[in-house]
Amino acid sequence: MYKQLSSGVKISITRSISTSFESYLASIGWDGERFSMEDFIASWQAYFKENAAWVEKIPTEILMSSEFHEEMARKIDEVIAKILNEEPTAKQIETIEALQKELGTDYSYACKAEAAYIEQLLKEKQK
Repeated sequence: MYKQLSSGVKISITRSISTSFESYLASIGWDGERFSMEDFIASWQAYFKENAAWVEKIPTEILMSSEFHEEMARKIDEVIAKILNEEPTAKQIETIEALQKELGTDYSYACKAEAAYIEQLLKEKQK
């Protein structure tokens, strides 16, 4: 069912998952101990109900289908894995290291999205 959707709708779904996942992780300070898949799913649902036009482009019978929900669960897992496995850029590493040296902090980060969060956090502390 997911494969039958237009590429634009699929891109919008992926973007909504990515945006809400990164936003959810920022809300818990990227603390793995505080992560809850149920809380993330609730956050994502709230996000797409308020911000995503793609929901209206999918027929109700597809949205209500258990097969579609299983496909969405796989898509969520895929998007999360991609986010968590994307390496920080050299520029991010350089900026974070300089800020940490200046501020005397020692934050660790494992992926590009977490590095973006840490970089923003450090820039806020710098102000």
